[in-house]
Amino acid sequence: MKRAIHCLVSGHVQGVFFRASASERAHELGVSGWARNLPDGRVEVLAAGEDDAVDAFREWLGHGPSAARVDRVEETAANPGDAPPEFEVR
Repeated sequence: MKRAIHCLVSGHVQGVFFRASASERAHELGVSGWARNLPDGRVEVLAAGEDDAVDAFREWLGHGPSAARVDRVEETAANPGDAPPEFEVR
């Protein structure tokens, strides 16, 4: 079953290759979507794919790459149709 999530990731998540690492992890898992920096220091993510892949990606968002410090991930359901075919860094 395909589903999508929209996440706002807070902490020390900009300037630590968070978006590039998220893209790499998404490609490994077969997840589509995007990640972008927000002006307030958070990273916004849309991720879509099979349930297990989205769950694994969401788990990864909880810690991110080694240089990151994730304090919080706010997650809401999203429309899988809103995700581009590949994962993009915006």
